[in-house]
Amino acid sequence: MRLLLLADTHVPKRAKDLPAPVWDRVAKADVVVHAGDWVTPDLLDTLEQRSSRLVAVWGNNDGPELRRRLPEVARTEIGGLRWGVVHETGSKERRQERMRAAYPDLDVLVFGHSHIPWDTEHDGLRLLNPGSPTDRRRQPHCTYMTCTVADGALDEVTLHRL
Repeated sequence: MRLLLLADTHVPKRAKDLPAPVWDRVAKADVVVHAGDWVTPDLLDTLEQRSSRLVAVWGNNDGPELRRRLPEVARTEIGGLRWGVVHETGSKERRQERMRAAYPDLDVLVFGHSHIPWDTEHDGLRLLNPGSPTDRRRQPHCTYMTCTVADGALDEVTLHRL
C-alpha cells in the first residue's frame, strides 16, 4: 500500500491550494493521512473526494466545523500495522518516550503542529511528522512524506521537499 502523509496545510491562509506534486501523490496513494491544521473544511471536502481513503484529525487552527467532522485522535489498521494520527505531541524533549506511553497499542504515530519533519523510532513506535507542504516556517523547504506498507512492515519512508 502506498501512503501520503500530510500535516499543517493551512489552506487557504498559507497557500491557495496544495502544490501540484502533492495532488499527484493523492491520486497515486492508497491512503492519505492528514495530521490536522486544515483551517477550513474546503480542503477536507476535496481530499475526501479525491482520495481512495483518508485518515485525518483536526488541529489547533481548526474551527468547529472541522472538529465536528474529524476526531482529535484517529486510530486505524493499515497494511497490518496499527496507526494513530494526532496533531499535537508537545515538546520534542522526550517525545518518543511520552508518545510510547500515551499510545502503547500503536506501531506508527503520525503527527503535525511543529511544521518540522520528524522520523524516529522508540520501543516499537515509529513517529512521523511530514512537516508542511505549504508553510515551511523555520525549515529550508516545505515538505510531505510518502511510505509503503506491506505485510506488517513500514518501508520506503521518504521526506519530499517542495
